Amino acid sequence: MLENYRKNNLFHLRETGVGIVNDVRTRLVPYYVSDFLDAWNYRVIPAVVYVFFTNLLPAVAFAQDMFDHTENSYGVNEVLMSSAMGGVVFGLIAGQPLCIVGVTGPITIFNYTVFNLIRDRDIDYFSFMCWICLWAGLLHTILALLNAVNFMRYVSKYCCNVFGLFINVVYIQKGIQILTHQFDGGSDVGFASVMVSLVMCIFGVAANLFGTKSHYLRPTIRKFVADYSTPLCVVFFSGFVHFGGKLAGVRFQHLPITKAFAPTLDSRPNDWFVRFWHGVDVGDVFLALPFGILLTALFYFDHNVSSLMCQSSDFPLKKPASFHYDFLLLGITTAVAGLLGIPAPNGLIPQAPLHTHSLCVQEHDYKTGTDRPVAVVEQRLTNTLQGLMTIGMMTRPLLIVLHQIPQPVMAGLFWIMGISALNENEIINRIRFLCTDPETMRTNPQDYPLNLRSANRKWLVLFVTFELIAFGFEFGITCTKGAVGFPGVLMFFLGFSCFFPKIFPPDQLRLLDGPAADDMILENLRLSKGDEEYEL
Repeated sequence: MLENYRKNNLFHLRETGVGIVNDVRTRLVPYYVSDFLDAWNYRVIPAVVYVFFTNLLPAVAFAQDMFDHTENSYGVNEVLMSSAMGGVVFGLIAGQPLCIVGVTGPITIFNYTVFNLIRDRDIDYFSFMCWICLWAGLLHTILALLNAVNFMRYVSKYCCNVFGLFINVVYIQKGIQILTHQFDGGSDVGFASVMVSLVMCIFGVAANLFGTKSHYLRPTIRKFVADYSTPLCVVFFSGFVHFGGKLAGVRFQHLPITKAFAPTLDSRPNDWFVRFWHGVDVGDVFLALPFGILLTALFYFDHNVSSLMCQSSDFPLKKPASFHYDFLLLGITTAVAGLLGIPAPNGLIPQAPLHTHSLCVQEHDYKTGTDRPVAVVEQRLTNTLQGLMTIGMMTRPLLIVLHQIPQPVMAGLFWIMGISALNENEIINRIRFLCTDPETMRTNPQDYPLNLRSANRKWLVLFVTFELIAFGFEFGITCTKGAVGFPGVLMFFLGFSCFFPKIFPPDQLRLLDGPAADDMILENLRLSKGDEEYEL
């Protein structure tokens, strides 16, 4: 086995940069023109609107979160610039433009945890974060050149489902945290905010279920509701608080904004460039290295899993994948983010797979009563346009518009996205299955997935237990002062899943787990087409 490992070593110097070259040769160059020509499709219009709102508003809510936890160091402009950079750069020059890149919950937690760890030291926060991002950018480059992204071929649906569940629960948690701050303005503001968020959540989730699960009205009408219900909820409930009546006397808190295209913190220079040589010494530069390693581990897992999920085998994709080149590009944007003093963007869950889903061409099967995707509009326009629209939000008139969105509406949006995605999460569906009346399953077996009906209940319970344990550790560490070690937990359970073949019978493991993407996508995670399978 050792000789086989040496022969196929992922870090063999002969193969340095092969993954990047293959991605450029097989994905970026051959399909670049068609990525724009294929955008001539109606699905692009609702997808742009949907992705713009589902990327912008959670990012703005994360801005509020970092604003509260970093003594106003980060604000809406920093988050808008980060999201815009991610959208435009990855939309125009990434190998896989379907992966939505922006500010995530984990990077928010990472940034304010670092702030809390160094706040009592005589270190300039932005200079220190810049060095973290520069180290991370260098490590991204090294990993991409050494084809280390190939390890992502071992990521199964177990890891994707656990991480998806974690992100969805974090969204719900962030909504609750926003509402707890509303009580600072008085109990009337707090309780009114809770009610606005709850009503908005009920309408948003109900509209999503109507558009995707019900059989009322024609499929085209239901699809319209599914496409536009979330942004329309934001618009309606932002105006709802101004309708008067009992709400007229309630002073809802709004998002704090600053000057157009200017940093939030007054002490920062308006040219955005971080003077990373100020406020740190040589020891601080090397102190930033372990944080850079943690950030790299987080992005290695977070971004690549986002990319895998937006190219899941659930979607009928036709174009190849790109992982090595995109990870190199992510390293560059991470370093640039550090130099600009903005949060580093990376792949978004659940926005990335939701983006692909919004681009699916659906056909309604009247025999089964379900919609099934028959094609995906694979193109670059939606990602690029939503990035450009985000840049537009940094202008003064549109910043004022953002300022008019009450904070409880942002909490409601978090809940809509978190709960709607939870409804589709495989772990939640398995828990539902385990709690279902056996007689109901015997009477209507077609209503339940074949893989769950075929799995031995003992092994299904054990697998779900492993999924919940992984989720518990991931979520638990983010609620402690050790939240900065969150990437290490992710990588541990990625390694743990490699032992599943020794725990579960092969036939049961095939029913309960599997590759995160199909063979066409995973082909890009081989050094060359002639590579043999290898063991580690």
